[in-house]
Amino acid sequence: MKVLDLQCGGRHNFEGWFGSEDEFRDQLGRGLVACPVCGDTQIAKMPSAPRLNLSGARAGIDEAKVADPAPATVAPAAPAPSPQEEQLRAALWRAARAAVASAEDVGTRFADEARRIHHGEAEERGIRGQATSREARELVEEGIAVLPVPDALKETLQ
Repeated sequence: MKVLDLQCGGRHNFEGWFGSEDEFRDQLGRGLVACPVCGDTQIAKMPSAPRLNLSGARAGIDEAKVADPAPATVAPAAPAPSPQEEQLRAALWRAARAAVASAEDVGTRFADEARRIHHGEAEERGIRGQATSREARELVEEGIAVLPVPDALKETLQ
């Protein structure tokens, strides 16, 4: 299992779990990795330090070096978004939430219902639901457009 620190174009940081580095690159290349906050698929891998369990391995470490580590550097802060960017972001969130709210929740039948709509066997309408990564990949390969929706769009604050 590969755990990666990721960041979207909107500078939201989050963690992604993948079977391997190759699986991450494959999913990223196909647009299947999305920010859980805003849904952005422009994702960058961020540097991270692995957590190592070194209990008992401290024997022989020069305590003088440990006691006086080099000073930490602070990364520059991201520029604050302009009022226009904030207004645009808010409008996009409202539109995305409205789209999710108006879509019919078909639950775990999502892949089957998407195929039925695509083949004209069911009424064309907006649907949402759950699909496995394999089902989503198969839908894309069949030419059926799917979009991962972040949980934040499905939740309301009140």
